[in-house]
Amino acid sequence: MYQSHWGLQESPFRGGLDAQDFYLAPTHEEALARLHFLVEERRRLGLLLGEAGSGKSLVFEVVAEQLQQGNRCVAQVGMVGVTAQEFLWQLAAALGLNPPPAIELARLWRVLVDRVVENRLLRIGTVILLDDADEAGSDVLAQVARLAQCDPLPEANLTVVLSAQSGRLGRLGLRLLELAELRIDLDPWEPADTFAYVRGALARAGASSGVFGDEGLARLHELAGGLPRRVKQLADLALLAGAGSQLRQIDAETLDSVFLELGVVSAPA
Repeated sequence: MYQSHWGLQESPFRGGLDAQDFYLAPTHEEALARLHFLVEERRRLGLLLGEAGSGKSLVFEVVAEQLQQGNRCVAQVGMVGVTAQEFLWQLAAALGLNPPPAIELARLWRVLVDRVVENRLLRIGTVILLDDADEAGSDVLAQVARLAQCDPLPEANLTVVLSAQSGRLGRLGLRLLELAELRIDLDPWEPADTFAYVRGALARAGASSGVFGDEGLARLHELAGGLPRRVKQLADLALLAGAGSQLRQIDAETLDSVFLELGVVSAPA
């Protein structure tokens, strides 16, 4: 819609989870390194924490892609609104078990444990990434705690990682917090990260330099609070507004105007 105005071949700030759009800021690089440590050291449970929009889901996408290149079975399951039955069924499906729709809960649990044990005997690591765990009910979280302890042998090769918002950590419950062996925090981007990401995304989309001035990028970072999802959203809306006004560059005033009219987060004082 705005591509022709800015000389773009594609939208530089696509929505959704696309590992190819991943910007390796220092905080995300450290998170990936710690996730690999959890898996390689066969730790049973880890926590990936950050504000909404900090990139937790995308980090899961990237680490899953990396781990699948090794001798590991990786499953990703979203936890928003699932029942215990739905959670275990989706997990079984993600592990390649093809469970029938009407399978009983007890049977579902048995086949899951069998797969974890089978993988261990075959020297295949099992990695389970559970996104938005703070949105799950207590009955589902009880199944997660049970899952993390389902293979009690010292040579067990199962790692479960939960993602949650930092301020909602208590929703995971005391049992899971006690089981957690490593907490990984995703911090917001620094200004240099926002600048580099936006400029890099625009360059890959075919834009010439200077679409955003330095003041515009600084205000973009401030309004977005350094959160990647908000940076992308506000940058995209700014390009749309700038094209509509036939601007040649996005400045701080343009960002403020877009934020007031279309923004989804509160402006910093």
